[in-house]
Amino acid sequence: MQKQFLDYGYNHIQHDIQLPKPSIMEYDGFTVVRDDLLDGGTKRRAFTDYVQWVKQTNPNVTELVYASPRQGYAQLSLTYACNDLGLKSTVTVPQGQHTWLTEESIRLGCNIIEVPMGFLTNIQAKARKYVETNDGCQLVPFGGDHPIIIESMKNAALSLNIEPPKEVWTVMSSGVLSRGLQKAWPDAKVYGVRIGHNTTDRERGRAETFLSKYKFHQDCKESERPPFPSSLTYDSKAWTWMKEHASEGALFWNVGK
Repeated sequence: MQKQFLDYGYNHIQHDIQLPKPSIMEYDGFTVVRDDLLDGGTKRRAFTDYVQWVKQTNPNVTELVYASPRQGYAQLSLTYACNDLGLKSTVTVPQGQHTWLTEESIRLGCNIIEVPMGFLTNIQAKARKYVETNDGCQLVPFGGDHPIIIESMKNAALSLNIEPPKEVWTVMSSGVLSRGLQKAWPDAKVYGVRIGHNTTDRERGRAETFLSKYKFHQDCKESERPPFPSSLTYDSKAWTWMKEHASEGALFWNVGK
């Protein structure tokens, strides 16, 4: 089985996990990368590389810990990657009603810890405390903001084997996906629709951004959703901006469903 390598100074990373390449379809004159078709979405690809890096650089780690907003997709992506590579996963989330992402993570064996007063600072503090008081644990950077993950996003884009797009759109929070695509297609004009996070200049990279009218936890209205499965609290919120501002043929990366 062909192994996967990274080229961001981490070319010692290799694993035998073979995920299908992202699918590409056309909608309303736009090119859409349909990573909603992969269980766990785009970050499952990147977390697979990250988890393997952890295993190779620190074999004493048996469990990865992450702090997730209630609607955060990374909780499910990390669970899949840990299961694939034989590590445990623990995710802290705000106490209260579970989203389908949390329920599916539980079904797959993730240890979910609910945090009262679940502000981001509180769930992050709980995750750090869990790591400090349990052997074999390592904290995953919030948003997956790590060079390996950015490089993996770049490699996923290059695996499409398409002509470099002239214009690229994503939804943006920590900006990890956008920065990976910026590395893959350095000549493309890049746009991001910001949600739920005051994205910094470093996180934006060279992307021009728009601010969504929705708060992170709010679902996108049905009339504004794209004509394919897309996260109602995340990717969906870019579609109206694209319809108004994007050029014909622009590429949109749909992270999950």
